[in-house]
Amino acid sequence: MLGLLLGAPLAAEACRYLPRRTIDGEIRGASMSVGHRLRDAFVETTAAEPATHVSVAIIGAGPSGLSAAWRLERRGERDYVVFELESVAGGSSTYGTDGVVPYPCGAHYVPMPGSDDTPLVALLDEMGQLEPRAAGSTDELRAIETALIREPEERLFFDGAWRPGLYPSDGASPADLAELTRFTQEMDGWARRRDASGKRAFTVPSSRCSTDAEFLELDRISASAYLARRGYRSARLGWYVDYACRDDYGMSCETTSAWAMIFYFAARIPDAGGESAPFLTWPEGNGRLVRHLSRSAGQRLVTGRLVTDVVPRDDGVELAVFDVKTSRLVRYVADHVIVATPKFVLPHLVRPFRERPPEHLSHFTYGSWMVANVHLRGRPRSPGFPFAWDNVLHDSPSLGYVVATHQTLVDTGPTVWTYYQPFIDADPRAARERLAAADHAGFCDAILADLGRAHERLESFVERIDVWRWGHAMIRPVPGFFSSVERRRAAEPYGRVHFAHSDLSGLALFEEALDHGVRAADEILSLRGGP
Repeated sequence: MLGLLLGAPLAAEACRYLPRRTIDGEIRGASMSVGHRLRDAFVETTAAEPATHVSVAIIGAGPSGLSAAWRLERRGERDYVVFELESVAGGSSTYGTDGVVPYPCGAHYVPMPGSDDTPLVALLDEMGQLEPRAAGSTDELRAIETALIREPEERLFFDGAWRPGLYPSDGASPADLAELTRFTQEMDGWARRRDASGKRAFTVPSSRCSTDAEFLELDRISASAYLARRGYRSARLGWYVDYACRDDYGMSCETTSAWAMIFYFAARIPDAGGESAPFLTWPEGNGRLVRHLSRSAGQRLVTGRLVTDVVPRDDGVELAVFDVKTSRLVRYVADHVIVATPKFVLPHLVRPFRERPPEHLSHFTYGSWMVANVHLRGRPRSPGFPFAWDNVLHDSPSLGYVVATHQTLVDTGPTVWTYYQPFIDADPRAARERLAAADHAGFCDAILADLGRAHERLESFVERIDVWRWGHAMIRPVPGFFSSVERRRAAEPYGRVHFAHSDLSGLALFEEALDHGVRAADEILSLRGGP
């Protein structure tokens, strides 16, 4: 089991470093047993009570569904309800509150938006995360100090010690460094590229990217093929680019679209060039955004509800909603519905799609992640560069960990590390099966084996480890997906049923989820002649 989880490089080390005691904690994550009732055709539609009418029903309270509710609220539409299967909202942006500080259980940062990303700017401003500006000011947007990631931001465990930054520069040859310089300049060039109409080739959200054939051609090949064509041969650069693909997409260079790889490096560089936009984070990561959006929805956010049937009609949409706590089925009739779930759910949820699944949905594939919250009573020894917010191990199948207390300016004593491991198998189904088969002890063995190489006596500091299994965590931007007709078709409304989720971008990012949630809400309001 450990060899399967860790991969060959760490399997022997894992066997040597088996923990000497049982680690407290549990496996957490999505309610698979309840959610699979939908997969297994749990579609009863009878209910004792008459149907409840609502103007807009939103299915799914991840960032996209919550963003749709937020947009409706801000534009004056308050007759809506948000149904969420889990006991808490947030999806893979959820967070925990039972540690020394709140901590992320998945997504953990957003880049500082440009002034033209008006929804994200409005959200951050509403949350008080931007420095005040005078009305109509053209001054540069700035985040408040406590939202910006404080230094040191990142470090890399390489050749037996921690080093600053993420590129393995120690021992790099002149040829290695020359390739890094050339690659950086090339990404800067892509960041500056515009089409004839002035649209950027790469920007955030991706709906504002140019669709010129010259740029979309990059989506036809893999990131590794792009590097080979451009003559990049440095193993260190190859690792660095592969890390980027694993970090944002949970995929390797071999399976990631070259367009998506360049997006990672170029989309967040301001138009004038230079450094990438700074990252914003909080102890609970993107849970801070989810918490604000959830509070905005208030009592119209209803958790523990599994929508089992969506039936479009000419004059509305019928829904069957299963109350997980009481095991009762209730009916709703909505004027419009926003389905803010991943697309793999739709053939089990929307009745016409169940009877005849649209072909375009088969093009959506999802990667699996294991995320673990490691609760520590203190800080273990860490040779080399001091603890940072992001702590990455070079020779590891994981992405390392982020430190929840980093933003609190507390660098000693108890803390929570959130550890990330994508399952980058070319076959996502096989990855999900491995993820589902692993037990808590196996996960703990693997995590301690990995991190124990970089932290002396780590196990003696660990109080508990809680593991999150995200079987369909992220859409996979494989070559050809972003530029595909099928991706665009999936965003089109089906009568009064509208769709919103980051998978419609092919990029599992908060900015993309927000963009699609806002778009779906605006679609409905425009049909109704709203403001």
